[in-house]
Amino acid sequence: MTAVSTVRGAGGVGVIVAKNAGDALSPCSDNFPCIEVDYEIGTQILNYIRSTRSPMVKLELSRTLVGKHISANIAYFSSRGPNSIAPAILKPDVAAPGVNILAATSPLNRVADSGFAMFSGTSMATPHVSGIVALLIALHPDWSPAAIRSSLVTTAWRNDTSGLPLFAEGSPRKLADPFDYGGGIINPNGAADPGLIYDMGMTEYVLYLCALSYNSSSISILTGQPTECPIEQLSILDVNLPSITIPSLSSSTKLTRTVTNVGAPNAVYKAVIDPPLGTEVSVRPAILVFNSTTKSMSFTVTVSPTHQINTGYYFGSLSWMDGVHVVRSPMSVRTQVT
Repeated sequence: MTAVSTVRGAGGVGVIVAKNAGDALSPCSDNFPCIEVDYEIGTQILNYIRSTRSPMVKLELSRTLVGKHISANIAYFSSRGPNSIAPAILKPDVAAPGVNILAATSPLNRVADSGFAMFSGTSMATPHVSGIVALLIALHPDWSPAAIRSSLVTTAWRNDTSGLPLFAEGSPRKLADPFDYGGGIINPNGAADPGLIYDMGMTEYVLYLCALSYNSSSISILTGQPTECPIEQLSILDVNLPSITIPSLSSSTKLTRTVTNVGAPNAVYKAVIDPPLGTEVSVRPAILVFNSTTKSMSFTVTVSPTHQINTGYYFGSLSWMDGVHVVRSPMSVRTQVT
């Protein structure tokens, strides 16, 4: 840390760093005393220093508080949307624990304690997701990668354990939205029994590449077999994802989705819509009835702007409910005048 080197070089014995609030723990180098506080507390400390002839700092051993609930937040370093390569594809998909994870490390690591240390980052969140996916595959060996992704996105948590909405760290700190966490924080038990899934196979992925204007020759090389794109123009909005993102809504737009029932054979799901601000959203049919012979059903979503004005992204959701499951798809829409 530059601050530590500078203070130590000037003969200082410790560092107090005021910064935007965050949960990541960053130990100082070479055991030099340091502490991080938010700007409000930092201002209080500064006022104390300026108002006292001989200000004093007392150092104490850190304490571990057990049994105290901590509100979940999206870390400031977590990747954010929108998707710059394919704006109509929501990214990220989900969020997972990746801050202050006690992990095994090299014994040569200077901050390690008996071979373990606290780390933060995608490399900490990824093993959580991988482990959950491994359990889902063991429970549902016939599920495709798309089905697993769908189960994770549509059952994710958007609130913390107290029921309050999640915050996204950064400057400034704000309420989190799908561009911060996708569907939400990964929910293993919910993903094991999602009710409905948005599935995709080779055909759907080929149509996705066609919608991105890849030519048939390039796609054939990728698939290893002769492939022809349909003559009619395809819309990337119709890719069977567990989310809906419309990066440029200027007029009424229709898109389709297909869901497959993976719960009880006889089930009735009703659509519940939370439209993004500035839009009207409708679904046809608004009720899906499944039985032993009808396992998959398609529906059409119509999204219309309520005002002809350029805006940023607004967020909402489309949920299918049967009284047991809530199959929630995040929605992200930006209206633009063309």
